[in-house]
Amino acid sequence: MNDTELALSDVHWLMGLLQTIEVGIVVLDNDNRVHTWNGFMENHSGIDAGDARGQPLFELFDDFPEEWLKRKLDTVRLLGTRAFSVWEQRPYLFRFRNRRPVTGTEPYMFQNVTFFPLTDRHGEVDAVCLLIYDVTDMASNRRQLERTNAQLKQLSQTDGLTGLFNRSTWEAFLHTEFERHRRYGSEAALVMLDIDFFKPVNDTYGHQAGDEVIRQISSLIKFNLRQPDIAGRYGGEEFAVILPETDIVGAECFAERIRAVVEQQPVQCLEKALDITVSLGVAPINDQCPNADGWLKAADDALYAAKGGGRNQVVVAPC
Repeated sequence: MNDTELALSDVHWLMGLLQTIEVGIVVLDNDNRVHTWNGFMENHSGIDAGDARGQPLFELFDDFPEEWLKRKLDTVRLLGTRAFSVWEQRPYLFRFRNRRPVTGTEPYMFQNVTFFPLTDRHGEVDAVCLLIYDVTDMASNRRQLERTNAQLKQLSQTDGLTGLFNRSTWEAFLHTEFERHRRYGSEAALVMLDIDFFKPVNDTYGHQAGDEVIRQISSLIKFNLRQPDIAGRYGGEEFAVILPETDIVGAECFAERIRAVVEQQPVQCLEKALDITVSLGVAPINDQCPNADGWLKAADDALYAAKGGGRNQVVVAPC
């Protein structure tokens, strides 16, 4: 085999490789017309190489990020250096349907793209090559891991029965809000709530009924919260709410609203309507509170005063 035959054989092998490789290869001239369109691009776009060749790339797709891509291509031509696009920043350049069975839940192929300049014999850039990598498996696994971690984080911070913050997470917010007051002098109030005569409910109707009572009370609390308010399940039948930027009048109104709506809305459980009431203690944040624990104790003392005074009432701690 002579040198010419060897060179032709090398070209034949190279062309076969370009057509079968699992990477998209697109070469664009300086007018952004398609020069090369390999088998990967044919298979995923549904556009034959013969139909794509010579066509402006932006006319082949209706939903192409034309402005973004033009800036990318112009930069590669101007600087003569490579550029990249990763799926974390832009999930895909070409909107190809995902056909992988392992990651079939993802509607589109996630892609990493490398742009690099092609130069002529004089060193001038006369084309740009795009390499399109299918990274759907990696991206899907990463996204699933992130979702799982987010779920685990939420589970670690919330109470399973009510969906409110658990005690340890809520107490962390309590200390943060107290420090914010100490630094900026902002107003805030704390509300502690306890379900009246909860033990007889459990003893008479069972824990299933008790759980339903707790769920309904927590739902009523959540329904009445503002966006910045922070509610948590503090104990078995005890709840706590931080009301940022709220004076004592506003906090007492909030507590009274919760008390009234609980009293007016019986809990439906086991085909029986249970009349439930709650007692609440309210404490404003002020300079008399030495720390967050002192603020919490003031609200807790007000709660016990409400329970000791006959229950189904709101008691405000001394300012």
